[in-house]
Amino acid sequence: MTTTFPDISINTDRLVLRALEDVDAPALAEMMNDEMVAAWTAVPQPYTEDAAHRWIAEYAPTERTAGRGLDLAVTEFLTQRLVGIIQLSHTDWRVRSTELSYIVAPWARGEGYATEAALATAQWLFGDQRFERIELRTAADNTASQQVAQKIGCISEGVLRNACIARTRTEDGTWADLRTDFIVWGLLPEDLEGVEDQMAEAGYSSFTDWS
Repeated sequence: MTTTFPDISINTDRLVLRALEDVDAPALAEMMNDEMVAAWTAVPQPYTEDAAHRWIAEYAPTERTAGRGLDLAVTEFLTQRLVGIIQLSHTDWRVRSTELSYIVAPWARGEGYATEAALATAQWLFGDQRFERIELRTAADNTASQQVAQKIGCISEGVLRNACIARTRTEDGTWADLRTDFIVWGLLPEDLEGVEDQMAEAGYSSFTDWS
């Protein structure tokens, strides 16, 4: 039984999802220092380029080869500019399930990139990798992330109370931990039925190819 993800490239009309490369480090560090990323993730702040290089050269390859997950750079097809990250984690190969998360650079928000990248990843997982479940967890107040989950067909399955640590700015400009709830979303293969048509109606291509 396969217990690791392949070295994959996933393509849509607008995006290419591929393995992180060393040249991504400056843009990756800039993205991780964004206020919204700091507020809703556990990314260390400030986030340095050295940390980005370690993620690319050490963490991401180790997670993939160990079978725990997969980290993909989301890039614009035309410009090759890094617009975000798709991350798979907590993978259970017996159950064929994994947890999906996404981050989008501030300049690229509002373009539907997170939805397009998440849907393409789900199509690949269900179609090529024969996965049976994808799980997402969004902080209770992170409405942007929740909207992405809904757009790709996820079903809200419940709330994990006090299970999430977000961050908020204090009066002196530092970050302070803020405990909140996680909303758990589930996505099954049959949940994608009709999502492609809805994406097309909204003006976004749902065509996905992988190699």
